Amino acid sequence: MNKVSFDKITDRKIRVALVGAGRISSKHFDAIDKHKDNLELVAICDNNEETLKKITKEKSIEGFLNLPEMLDRSNADAVILTTPSGLHPDQTIQVARAGKHVISEKPMATRWEDGKKMVEECDQNGVRLFIVKQNRHNATLQLLKKAIEDKRFGRIFMVNVNVFWTRPQDYYDQAKWRGTWEFDGGAFMNQASHYIDLLDWLVGPIESLQSYTATLDRNIEVEDTGVASIRWRSGALGSLNVTMLTYPQNFEGSLTILGEKGTVRIGGVAVNEIQKWEFEEPADYDKQVKEANYETTSVYGFGHPAYYENVIETLRGETEPLTCGREGLKSLEILIGLYRSARDGKRVSLPLDY
Repeated sequence: MNKVSFDKITDRKIRVALVGAGRISSKHFDAIDKHKDNLELVAICDNNEETLKKITKEKSIEGFLNLPEMLDRSNADAVILTTPSGLHPDQTIQVARAGKHVISEKPMATRWEDGKKMVEECDQNGVRLFIVKQNRHNATLQLLKKAIEDKRFGRIFMVNVNVFWTRPQDYYDQAKWRGTWEFDGGAFMNQASHYIDLLDWLVGPIESLQSYTATLDRNIEVEDTGVASIRWRSGALGSLNVTMLTYPQNFEGSLTILGEKGTVRIGGVAVNEIQKWEFEEPADYDKQVKEANYETTSVYGFGHPAYYENVIETLRGETEPLTCGREGLKSLEILIGLYRSARDGKRVSLPLDY
């Protein structure tokens, strides 16, 4: 494939617009505000007139009830998609064809073919596709990533990921798209998406997986609970355990890695506490372990500002994106593999395409 070339924005602020003013949008507004020397929010689009009126007044920006109108009238360089996941592919195609860069929340799509089409369209139209993976910027996970890159574990033997959260029925009842196959996906696709991203980003390519899903208590189309067994190409084995039925509140979002020369567990409600950090050989950054821990009242973490720093530097032509569309496809591929395994009752090998 020929390398795609992108125009650089170097002589002014980067203009961004946002589509979908739901619960995650506040994280993006906060991150944009923290980077106000480099970013300018110029427009917002939402199909709820009351919400739109409130935000346009707060932000003193132009508001639109539909995306085509915003793309036609806005001078944004990049468009942020914080809409239901199933809408991302079509909206990405519209934005790309309008010649604007795309910043899409996770997961990038709910179908494998849609995800690939998003990458293809952005390439063809010469625009960037960024997939939001802010958890990669958590201080706890940055330390773990460095330890893995420095090969401090030796050979990794076992990996375990737990996401024991709760989403009550009224959460799903707040909007018709929640808990649907077409627009949302279940506990794997929606809530555990960032944790599933860590399986490849930290440990490496997966060779195969076997999963089970169940809708045990919530009145939704998709699963509220799922488990999986995983084999990596390196030979490591692992498990993934996810539920949205934890009583009475979010309890744990954790990652444990057991290796030949090291053991690490990062726990807390959202991988925000390094609870075990032990290696055969010490390193100078071991003293940063306690400093990396942080209190959080939100499972979203605090990685959005750092994520946008990379977006800014990329659009300035100073670096490459840490999570481009192709990087986003890696976690989408795992997600689709999990669902296919659960549906068909058999082990699924990766990659999905040969």
